[in-house]
Amino acid sequence: MIASLNVEALALSRGERTLFRTLNFNVAAGEAVALTGANGAGKTSLLRAIAGFLRPDAGTIAFHDADGNAIETGEARGRQVHLLGHLDGLKGGRLARDELAFQSRWLGETHAGIDEAIEVLGLKSLLELEVRKLSAGQRRRLALARLIGSPRALWLLDEPLSPLDTHWRQAVGAMMARHLEGGGLILAAVHDPLPMPARGLDLGAGR
Repeated sequence: MIASLNVEALALSRGERTLFRTLNFNVAAGEAVALTGANGAGKTSLLRAIAGFLRPDAGTIAFHDADGNAIETGEARGRQVHLLGHLDGLKGGRLARDELAFQSRWLGETHAGIDEAIEVLGLKSLLELEVRKLSAGQRRRLALARLIGSPRALWLLDEPLSPLDTHWRQAVGAMMARHLEGGGLILAAVHDPLPMPARGLDLGAGR
């Protein structure tokens, strides 16, 4: 299981624009890091690079277990990392129940995890509705459910609280806290503060 994420001397660009050079940081088990910075600073690109969807120009992204042993990046990304993007990635024509089952099964479901996700995120009354009929906040809660339905150590989250109201922001904050208590790690790109203790990492003003 991933116990630390280590980023060293990372350089990343999009097109002709350099987002950052020589970026260094670590995330340890039980820790949340709030990734901040202006639009265009590279928050989303950094999450995608860690998840393996973008190739850095230079530097290393490494995952280690509790004994400090390196975990092969393909294994870590394929089985131990969740990436929840700013877009929910849900299929509008499916029932919410079927979409939750599909997402969780694809990522390695546990039956108890799906039941817990439905309870924690208040999805029971939504399960027989088509995804397209859900509000933006309900869709976000359904997307977040995969984090519980398919447990993985490292959560990479892009604006996870938008567009949730105050009640559900607090509920998701409690969900995140439980993940950390179990030895999980969270790196979240945010504009608003997370509803839980988190170390900040500022990528700057962007360009």
